[in-house]
Amino acid sequence: GVGAALAGNLTFMVGGVEQEFNAAKELLTCMGSNVVYCGDVGTGQAAKICNNMLLAISMIGTAEAMNLGIRL
Repeated sequence: GVGAALAGNLTFMVGGVEQEFNAAKELLTCMGSNVVYCGDVGTGQAAKICNNMLLAISMIGTAEAMNLGIRL
């Protein structure tokens, strides 16, 4: 989020040509503390989507558990 961006703690999952990634990595490390090369074009987006899905599943489970606890 915004706080992580201001603190320079973002994570970047990057796909594309490895030489271009290496050229951009120095710039990305100014904004994020974790920069990961994921492979071909699109793999960074795929990794981000998987990460977001896992976080959403975790949040849904937490919300359902809280709802069940309140109702019980």
